[in-house]
Amino acid sequence: MEPFDYIIVGAGSAGCVLANRLTEGGKSKVLLLEAGGKDTDPWLHIPVGYFKTIHKPNLGWGYKTDPEPNMNGREILWPRGRVLGGTSSINGLIYIRGQFQDYDHWRQLGNAGWAWDDVLPYFKKAENQAASNLPKLSDLHNQSGPLTVSDYPDHHQLSEAFVNGAGQIGIPRNEDFNGPEQDGAGYYQMTTRNGRRASTAQAYLKPALSRPNLTVITDALASKVQFEGKKAIGVNFVKAGQKTLVTGNEIILSGGTINSPQLLQMSGIGDPSHLNTLGIDVVHELKSIGRNLQDHLQAQVVYQCKSSITINDDLKSLWRQAKILSKYVLSRSGPMAGGPSSVGAFVKSNERVATADLQFHMMPLSVARPGVVDSFSGYTFCTNQSRPESRGEIMITSPDPTKPPSIKPNYLAEKVDQDAMVSGIKTLRRIATTPAFDPYRELEYRPGDDVQTDDEILDYARQTAATMYHPVGTCRMGVDAQAVVNTALRVNGVQGLRVVDASVMPTLISGNTNAPTIMIAEKAAHMILQGK
Repeated sequence: MEPFDYIIVGAGSAGCVLANRLTEGGKSKVLLLEAGGKDTDPWLHIPVGYFKTIHKPNLGWGYKTDPEPNMNGREILWPRGRVLGGTSSINGLIYIRGQFQDYDHWRQLGNAGWAWDDVLPYFKKAENQAASNLPKLSDLHNQSGPLTVSDYPDHHQLSEAFVNGAGQIGIPRNEDFNGPEQDGAGYYQMTTRNGRRASTAQAYLKPALSRPNLTVITDALASKVQFEGKKAIGVNFVKAGQKTLVTGNEIILSGGTINSPQLLQMSGIGDPSHLNTLGIDVVHELKSIGRNLQDHLQAQVVYQCKSSITINDDLKSLWRQAKILSKYVLSRSGPMAGGPSSVGAFVKSNERVATADLQFHMMPLSVARPGVVDSFSGYTFCTNQSRPESRGEIMITSPDPTKPPSIKPNYLAEKVDQDAMVSGIKTLRRIATTPAFDPYRELEYRPGDDVQTDDEILDYARQTAATMYHPVGTCRMGVDAQAVVNTALRVNGVQGLRVVDASVMPTLISGNTNAPTIMIAEKAAHMILQGK
């Protein structure tokens, strides 16, 4: 192949955005490499298909953590998308930007150009608020971007009970979590368009596929960034057993929080003592690659419902399944048009924190394990701390790209994270026992009435909590000597190489990470095209 202007590794939440924006003018020749296949599975495009795709082997990487010392030695599943659209094709579809203070904090860390006022234009550039949505403030929202954002399509009576119950303990209703204030309880918005999932593959990549200056290669596993000295000149990848080197003027890694540091380390950028043990020649010493790992950890409180109104019950009845299916087919509405969680809340774990540091999700169903609903009528409350202080790392165990790296989130290592988890579960229990839930609450099934003290609640979280699927930070942006990328997202110490994905976030934002990752890619594309 002839050299490309840009080679993008990873067609996920960020890579598809870049592929679209960098080919818009018709001048730049772009190659997009994706380790997974095309997004042809029909369940990828139906919002409720989340439950079928999130752990489907042929659509994901099948990652799991190392045994977690603070989580009773458990290995925790970490699903990440391996398909066009990446994790945006299998995630829970929730559209959350985070608090403006999150981005102002990035600026306070030295990252000029990344404060809230700097990033808001790129959130708006991406966004297309559906015409049927409740009105939103025009200075914060947009109706002309590629990424359609829709109000949640189905208001289940248990979802209404959650918002009302939150109000009964003093948590106000919030009609727009991406509005002036995030605090409060309300309905989430979804990345859906006309009842179908709006992954970045559909919103950004599909409209660009007909452009002659864009080449997309699927089932292409990148194995190494090729260097001449300290200048990145190409990417080695394997497809159908065939090894290929493609060259380009600039290489952009958009593999995500796991795969981007993995590829950097396999390419000789990282901690020399670590790379040497694996027989990898060091191109540049950057010990912080793979470190600074942060993730949202969620714990659940599950209740048995007095009446058969839950999705558990829907799935046990062929008649009710048929009704839901017909509603979706005829009007693209109902439970099949929404993600797993319709409502939630953002609250403070204690009065000492300046802004909400807990996020809640409520689901009118309950699961015994991923993909298997409980046999009883159940509903679920989830809590996670928005800005955890615990830090982990991701390190390769082999130069072989088919070997998964070591993933050590180090959950609940810090006391503040432990206290927030306990506080979150206590607050969920308060909501669950309000008069709003009296018509529905049979009993608390998990953790149960015998778990009451702070130590018992924390031990329950250690036994059962799991990822909220929001890992970030392993290629941290910053201005200090150990930052992996600078504020233009160029990898420090080498030339011709950038990272554009959630791994560059210096700290985790207060909410789901898909929308912020898309924003990062929009801003990166603008900088690249301006020659920054």
